[in-house]
Formats: sequence, C-alpha cells, structure tokens
Amino acid sequence: MLQLLRQPWPWYTSGTVIAAVMVTLILFGKSFGFSSNLRTICTMVGAGKKVAFFDFNWRSQKWNLYFLAGAVIGGFIAGTFLKNGQPLQLSAATITDLKALGIRFDGQLEPGQLFGLKALNLKNILLMLTGGLLIGFGTRYAGGCTSGHAISGLSNLQLPSLVAVIGFFAGGLIMTHLLFPLIF
Repeated sequence: MLQLLRQPWPWYTSGTVIAAVMVTLILFGKSFGFSSNLRTICTMVGAGKKVAFFDFNWRSQKWNLYFLAGAVIGGFIAGTFLKNGQPLQLSAATITDLKALGIRFDGQLEPGQLFGLKALNLKNILLMLTGGLLIGFGTRYAGGCTSGHAISGLSNLQLPSLVAVIGFFAGGLIMTHLLFPLIF
C-alpha cells in the first residue's frame, strides 16, 4: 500500500479534494486563504495592542490555523515518507528554457543554483527580501493571496478575485519573460 502512495497521483485527485474542501467551506460560510494566517498569528502574539489592523478575535480564525498546520504536516509526511526517490520529471522544452536562463536542471524541485547555499550572495539575498516585501504588500493590497483569490474567491464568483487572478498571471508572465532574464 505504501508503495502505491509513493507513485505520482493523477491530477484529478487533487482537483477533487480541492473542490470538496471548497464546497465544505462555502457550506460553512468560510473563505479560504493562507495569507490571513499571518494576520492571525501576529494577533495571537499581541500585535493588536500596537496596531489596530491586528486587533480582532483571532479565535474565529482557528480553523484556518488548523488547515495551515495540516498543510505543513502533510507536506512533511509526503516529502519524508512518501517520496519515491525518482528525479523530478520536466518536459524537454522546460529544461531548454531553464538552460537558456543559465539554470542547469538537476532533477530536484529547487535548482541548487537558485536555492542552495552557494546561491546565498548579496544579490540573491536582496532579491529575496525585495520579492518578499512586494509579495507581502501585494497580498495585503489585493486583499488576499493567490490561493485565496484563485481557489476561494473564484469559486464564490467574486469579481475582485477574477481581477486579482488575471493580475497574478500577467505579473507572472512579465516576471518570467521580461524581468527574470534581465536579473539573471
């Protein structure tokens, strides 16, 4: 049985589970999004005493913290006990595109050139800090993160989520095809 779990699952497995989770959340009047957990955690440690944004009843968001913990635990279980040891498989076109950007695909999920200890230089640290600040600002400004808008907002037929998702994809395309080649 464990060997069967180590094989890649078909795409529709996760799609079915995501749909079931969304239907359940809609039935209970909840809205899904991981970025709201940061606000909840900040409130739990007392940030509401200094900043009004964090002054709310965090216990009403406990369910989302359980979801976050489940995602972390599930990722740990999958990455530790259910991995099959096979290298990540990418299409030849993707490997060619990575090579054109100077990234050698080594079969790992995170290329060592970008995420390894050798990549920790001033330029990459500044890029990560800048990216983190922009993502944090964008998430707050857009009223949620990619998962919140793309999964929860679109399933609730919210027009702002549609606009946000279009912006996410446009930004991703601009970064991938215009900015990333300039940076690297």
